[in-house]
Amino acid sequence: MKAMILNSFGGPESFELSEVPKPVPQAGQVLVRVHATSINPLDYQVRRGDYRDYVLLPVITGHDVSGVVEAVGPGATAFAPGDAVWYTPQIFDGPGSYAEYHVANENIIAKKPASLNHLEAASLSLVGGTVWEALVGRAALRVGESILIHGGAGGVGHVAIQVAKAIGAKVFTTVREDNFEFARSIGADVVIDYKREDCISAIIRETDGRGVDVVFDTIGGDTLARSPDVLAQLGRIVSIVDIAQPQNLIEAWGKNASYHFVFTRQNRGKLDELSTLVERGQLRPHVGAVYALADLALAHALLETPNNGVRGKIAIAVDPSAGTTRARS
Repeated sequence: MKAMILNSFGGPESFELSEVPKPVPQAGQVLVRVHATSINPLDYQVRRGDYRDYVLLPVITGHDVSGVVEAVGPGATAFAPGDAVWYTPQIFDGPGSYAEYHVANENIIAKKPASLNHLEAASLSLVGGTVWEALVGRAALRVGESILIHGGAGGVGHVAIQVAKAIGAKVFTTVREDNFEFARSIGADVVIDYKREDCISAIIRETDGRGVDVVFDTIGGDTLARSPDVLAQLGRIVSIVDIAQPQNLIEAWGKNASYHFVFTRQNRGKLDELSTLVERGQLRPHVGAVYALADLALAHALLETPNNGVRGKIAIAVDPSAGTTRARS
């Protein structure tokens, strides 16, 4: 099978398209023909060596799969050849999804939502699972509450807006002005142009000084340190971004705030919950650009480019029938 191999840590050019043996499913495992995968910040962080202590080179990376079951191993009973499935491979535990075939334990695999194509499903598995764990599992966001989602037009942010609206929350989000219409179209109630207005001032104004119940940090920087300034009493702050340096969080003490840091865990349950929202018409991933597997380096370079203009996710069509390359949107 064809696979993109990471032979050394470095830039996007570090990938090499190679022929490698097709994996064989063992007990409790499923062999999936990968139709599509996608690109996440985690992918380029692994590639450049941010997690080198957890990654043994050479390696196949990639953290999203949407495809069709090709074969099942002994004792695997949940799926049969021909089933359309989606999942996130175990992170730092075995080969990833930048290949024509992938093997995984059946307990992390779920039936693909019928209304999503493979490119869309592959764009939702990791970010969707992350958002579900962050907003439902950690923040316990409830109907009638309010949430500030930083980076609402991004891969994680645009999914978070839709999940928060499905829960019944009032959604504030930060985006560039050219993404106002997009953010509103997926459920944002209040959009803030972070380049023209300080989001703290905007939130205080829009909430009459009360603040929001939850802040969801998808961008890092000084977001954690500034979040207590927009937080209501007993508010919650959830971050999916690595903390590169110490943060002064003293302001959170006066708000009785709680902080949660999320590195998502794989399981079928979260995917099934997301599928329910998809089939109800409350959630749909936005695919902003599509690349072929052989052009993976270009996709990585685009995602790493600040203000790259891509809304939603960058998908990779591993099987040409999954879709064709299209312009960013």
